[in-house]
Amino acid sequence: MSKKVKNLITQELSVKLKSLEGVAVISPRGIDGIKNNLLRRSLREQGLRMTVVKNSLARRASTGTQVAGFEKLLDGPSALIHGTASMPAVARLLLEAKKKNEKLELRGLYFDGDLYEGDKGVERASKLPTRTEAIAGLVGMMLGPGRRLAASIKGPGGKLGAVLKTVEDKAKEKEGQPSAAPAA
Repeated sequence: MSKKVKNLITQELSVKLKSLEGVAVISPRGIDGIKNNLLRRSLREQGLRMTVVKNSLARRASTGTQVAGFEKLLDGPSALIHGTASMPAVARLLLEAKKKNEKLELRGLYFDGDLYEGDKGVERASKLPTRTEAIAGLVGMMLGPGRRLAASIKGPGGKLGAVLKTVEDKAKEKEGQPSAAPAA
């Protein structure tokens, strides 16, 4: 490959890597064409892309980006998985793909400055909450005290209302009953 072609590939790859917050690396070795296409299709449905790269070009392209530091995962044939989905969701997707294809080698994930190496690292990353799950948990924690406050304010009033309703029902029952005649 000529130096001019390598520079073009590096420039294109660096443009892709600049906008990324995380990247996953797998080894495409041992995956036949059909399984490769099925994997790419399932990735595309999640808004992800798989790019087979030359390690030296990927190292050069990642300098000065947010994903600089994932170079430890580059060893042998490598394919980068990148896109708009959160990395825990990518990790879950890769674990599902690994169940379908035992030959798939998961090298790891890199996001938020942390490196998750190998199958165990990908499994650990899959247990992390995605961005939307984290936001939902945060909103739930924020609403919890307000919900408890509303319940504590409503609770005594509800009990008082139930007691008054019971008293009212008993009063209506007594009005409906004929009064007993005085005994002679």
